Amino acid sequence: MGKKERLRPYMRQFYRGNGWCFTLAMVQTLLLTGANIMISWLIQQIIDLTTGADIGFSFTQILLLTLAGLGLEVAAFTFAYFSKPRFIARGIGQYKEYVFYEMCKKGISAFSGENTSLYISALSNDAASIETNYLANIFVIVDNAVLCVGALALMFYYSPLLTVISIGLSVLPLLASLLTGNLVARAEKQVSDRNETYMTTLKDSLVGFSVIKSFRAEAQMCRLFGEKAREVTDAKCTRKKMSILVQMLSVSAGSIVQFGVFLIGAYLALRDAALSAGTVLVFVQLLNYVINPVGTIPQALAECRAAKALVEKVAGALSENVREEGDCVKTELYSGIVLQDLSFAYEPEKPVLHDMNFTFEAGKSYALVGGSGSGKSTLLNLLMASYPHYGGSIRFDDTELRQISSKSLYEMVSVIQQNVFVFNASIRDNITMFSDFPSEAVDRAIQLSGLSALIEERGEDYLCGENGSGLSGGEKQRISIARSLLKHSRVLLVDEATAALDAQTAYQVSDAILDLKELTRIVVTHALDETLLKRYDCILALKGGSITEAGSFDELMEKKGYFYSLFTVSQ
Repeated sequence: MGKKERLRPYMRQFYRGNGWCFTLAMVQTLLLTGANIMISWLIQQIIDLTTGADIGFSFTQILLLTLAGLGLEVAAFTFAYFSKPRFIARGIGQYKEYVFYEMCKKGISAFSGENTSLYISALSNDAASIETNYLANIFVIVDNAVLCVGALALMFYYSPLLTVISIGLSVLPLLASLLTGNLVARAEKQVSDRNETYMTTLKDSLVGFSVIKSFRAEAQMCRLFGEKAREVTDAKCTRKKMSILVQMLSVSAGSIVQFGVFLIGAYLALRDAALSAGTVLVFVQLLNYVINPVGTIPQALAECRAAKALVEKVAGALSENVREEGDCVKTELYSGIVLQDLSFAYEPEKPVLHDMNFTFEAGKSYALVGGSGSGKSTLLNLLMASYPHYGGSIRFDDTELRQISSKSLYEMVSVIQQNVFVFNASIRDNITMFSDFPSEAVDRAIQLSGLSALIEERGEDYLCGENGSGLSGGEKQRISIARSLLKHSRVLLVDEATAALDAQTAYQVSDAILDLKELTRIVVTHALDETLLKRYDCILALKGGSITEAGSFDELMEKKGYFYSLFTVSQ
């Protein structure tokens, strides 16, 4: 997909359902331009009337026309009051929603390999820049363009020769402004890029604050943060310099045109009695309506290009790591999950999984054990369709994983990870994920996940704090279990969910997972507890990306192979 095709749906969001507001804002622009031109003409008529010239209008008629011009101006601002703010607010709001919507199309592991600060910047600083430099500037450009054309038309009516001279004087400065406008676009993109790295450093500092303190790295992090902050401020300084450069050329152009036309106009007025004093004075005022656009339009166009560059940037990022959608299938698992010759590598020539063949039968529980780097977590990620470029096949019943839509897959499968994310919302909202469920279903999920005691102690409306700071690790894991139960996932993947918990809490969470008899459970575990391991229907021992052994706890212990060694060493 080309840049234009990729950019088009994002730009369309500014105008979707926003036509009336945009139309009214444009009408306001035309009304205001008409009022300004009319008032300039009236000034010429009044000046000539006071000098005794025959203008064809009486004083009363001029007064009525003046009131009409002022009324037109009031009407224009009334239209602006009801249209422009609404158009801009709705346009930028729809744009943000669309960016977030497209972000949600990414694969489940997309942000583990991407810089999330790019999207934080896109939806905050960049969006503010787009609002100012694109949406607001649309009307600035149209207003100045129409005003310039209207002023030139009236100037041509007064003096074709002087008008031609004015246009000739304006061409070179206008060309210079247009050429330097690209500098603003590049500077704006540099600000966005620097802000992205600044956001990354800030986020890392907050998330890793305990590491910074424990290793006494405050000075180093302050130095690093200061460097990134200075890069942002330097980039903003450069952007301001570029804007001043464009503005300087625009102002210079205005001065050249204004003085040149004024002097030439005075010379022509002295030679030609047809040019009245009122005409010369109003010609200078109309000239401002030409000079201002000469300075304003190039800068506004440059800012618009800079804003579109920011849209292109996020559109390009959002086009990556998007899972190709398959077909909607039934969310029940009838026979099981079949791995056939499954292989996978994060990097070419460095395989992580080798020719795995196994069937996870529906409704049974499986424990994945093995040393670090054996491929346990990678296997779970593949079952969640995190990486489509695997060899062999993964079949849910009779359907290949690549052919299953994300909607169907995520309704069928849930995952519980070591670091459970908890929103700064109530316990109930964290369980229901802000959706509506029958109270009976929520109560059942709370009971089966072991959250009843927490609910009785603190209530469903208890705020969990930022990333669940008000909850213990075990409580957060139980919330994750309740989420899976509530959405009736038929497959539950558990990746080292108890690794960061104390022994007693880890046992309780694992025991709660094994009690869920209706689900197919595939659990990566590092805790080789004999009581728990005996409850699994099958244990898979992984080594070097391959399944070396599979069987019940007693079967594997009798073999005295790889699993036997793992278990013995862990005791």
